[in-house]
Amino acid sequence: MLKRETLPINDIYVPTKRRATLKPEHVLEIAESMLDKGQETPILVRLDGARYVLVEGLHRLEAAKALGETTIVGYLVQAAKH
Repeated sequence: MLKRETLPINDIYVPTKRRATLKPEHVLEIAESMLDKGQETPILVRLDGARYVLVEGLHRLEAAKALGETTIVGYLVQAAKH
């Protein structure tokens, strides 16, 4: 079972390919939801040396950044590098 962790946003690297899928209007919707309900779904990251690499949750991560958050809830997963 995965354990929820509080992760420092500045330590999360977003791969270029994943960043290309960003939809700003979706980030705004999620940010509004986070203000209302908090973060409902953790992001997924994998460890790569001293940093985390985003596996899933780009829009949630960007929404948290837009709200001025310094941490985000996520799961650390074992994922194959692509």
